[in-house]
Amino acid sequence: MVNKDPEGRAMQFDPAYLKIAPGDSVKFVATDKGHNSETILGMVPEGAETWKGKINEEIVVAFDVEGIYGYKCSPHFALGMVGIIQVGDSTENVDSAETVKLPGKAKPRMAELVAQVGDGATAPAD
Repeated sequence: MVNKDPEGRAMQFDPAYLKIAPGDSVKFVATDKGHNSETILGMVPEGAETWKGKINEEIVVAFDVEGIYGYKCSPHFALGMVGIIQVGDSTENVDSAETVKLPGKAKPRMAELVAQVGDGATAPAD
């Protein structure tokens, strides 16, 4: 969770798109202050758990259900601070994720991320 990503975009998750395996966990780190990570309702697979981290909180989320998970930073949602995690190869819920109403810059940013789904991008190596 950063105020500026490597491409110079303000208020971003870096990386904003991840593809992981079922059973993997993701750690959200508030590198810059004033951010959180939480589920965008309507953008998780059926039967999947949602999450809501507190501002400035490092949170680890485990992903057991395959599909597309959309998430946001609550204070910077309208500024386009959103991300997608693809768990496994399933893109079954991507259509429902695309129909969720998003405010301001979140809509075009999410469209960029949805375009990456299925392209084979993966989590960065530690």
